Amino acid sequence: MRKAEVKLDIEQLQESSEVLRALAHPLRMKILEFIDEQGSTHVNKIYNTLHLEQSITSQHLRVLRLADLVHTKREGKYIFYTVNYPKLHKIIKAINKYLAYVAREDEERKKQKKAVIIPITEEEFEREQRQKKHI
Repeated sequence: MRKAEVKLDIEQLQESSEVLRALAHPLRMKILEFIDEQGSTHVNKIYNTLHLEQSITSQHLRVLRLADLVHTKREGKYIFYTVNYPKLHKIIKAINKYLAYVAREDEERKKQKKAVIIPITEEEFEREQRQKKHI
């Protein structure tokens, strides 16, 4: 059996990690959901409605901006936020593609009755070996 060559795009990996990190925080998800419900809103409305501190809200919005998950538009003294739907659609599509791949691989393993190998650290391996000796 030949091994597949994997080509990594470092810039794409960096962008993906930033996006997933931004989406991984429950408060950022709540803020993103609120912006989605409003269509467009400013930071004052976000922190007042969600009962957050202004500084915390601004920090989370900064992460969402850097991950390109929201667009901003200045109107007078307010900066309005909107969800970057094309970016979210791209992320959802990539995640679904990955999950479909994992499901296909899992089905193939079941058909071939292959064992699933889960990589562990040396420390975990040594701990398991010590436990086996004590049994």
